[in-house]
Amino acid sequence: MPETHGTARPPRLYTTTEVARMFRVDPKTVTRWVRTGQLRALRTPGGHARILADDVDAALAGLTQPPPAHGG
Repeated sequence: MPETHGTARPPRLYTTTEVARMFRVDPKTVTRWVRTGQLRALRTPGGHARILADDVDAALAGLTQPPPAHGG
């Protein structure tokens, strides 16, 4: 049998567009949430944000949507 100890599964990640659809907001709002630390994200080599699914799932399950960003 193959050894499976220590095998870590990579975290599930969402794009800003996917998260925006889940929260029904503009993708730029999700980018702002990442920039201000309201959602954790990893960056691709090209600089695009990938949001950690655990954060998104927790926010959706708890109905604790990050506050909408207002200009000003």
